[in-house]
Amino acid sequence: PDTVVFNAAISACEKGLQWKKSCELLSEMMRREVKVDTTTFNATISACETDGEWEHGLWILNMMLQIMVEVDTITFNAAISSCEKGGAWEHALQCCSVMAMNIVGPNTITCSAAVSACERGGAWDSALQLLEAMEDNKVESDILIFMAAISACERG
Repeated sequence: PDTVVFNAAISACEKGLQWKKSCELLSEMMRREVKVDTTTFNATISACETDGEWEHGLWILNMMLQIMVEVDTITFNAAISSCEKGGAWEHALQCCSVMAMNIVGPNTITCSAAVSACERGGAWDSALQLLEAMEDNKVESDILIFMAAISACERG
């Protein structure tokens, strides 16, 4: 099998809530020296996100950075969403920092997930800082982001 076949299988694992199998397929690709790419890693991180395995998702993101596979907004959206779903708001914010260091621009999905992570953690000050950063980065906001920030302030 080639990269396209493996990527399709990993994406199917995400839809089937089979994060472990997606990680096994990624390992198998590397063992067989099949070319891994951004899509491979994004699909694997998304599979971890879908199954609530944020720690594994971050481990895969770190591996991606170490072997210098190109990261993109989708990469970080999946990792940040994974942290948000796992209640790991501090890690979501760390992903935002790593994203900036890698000169990858955030979008509305990125910021929504990060603000929602702060909401879950009651980190109202971080949620408000993210709103300010959105404005600085000219990221379009939506009502859900503001509602999450308000909720974070209520919890704080």
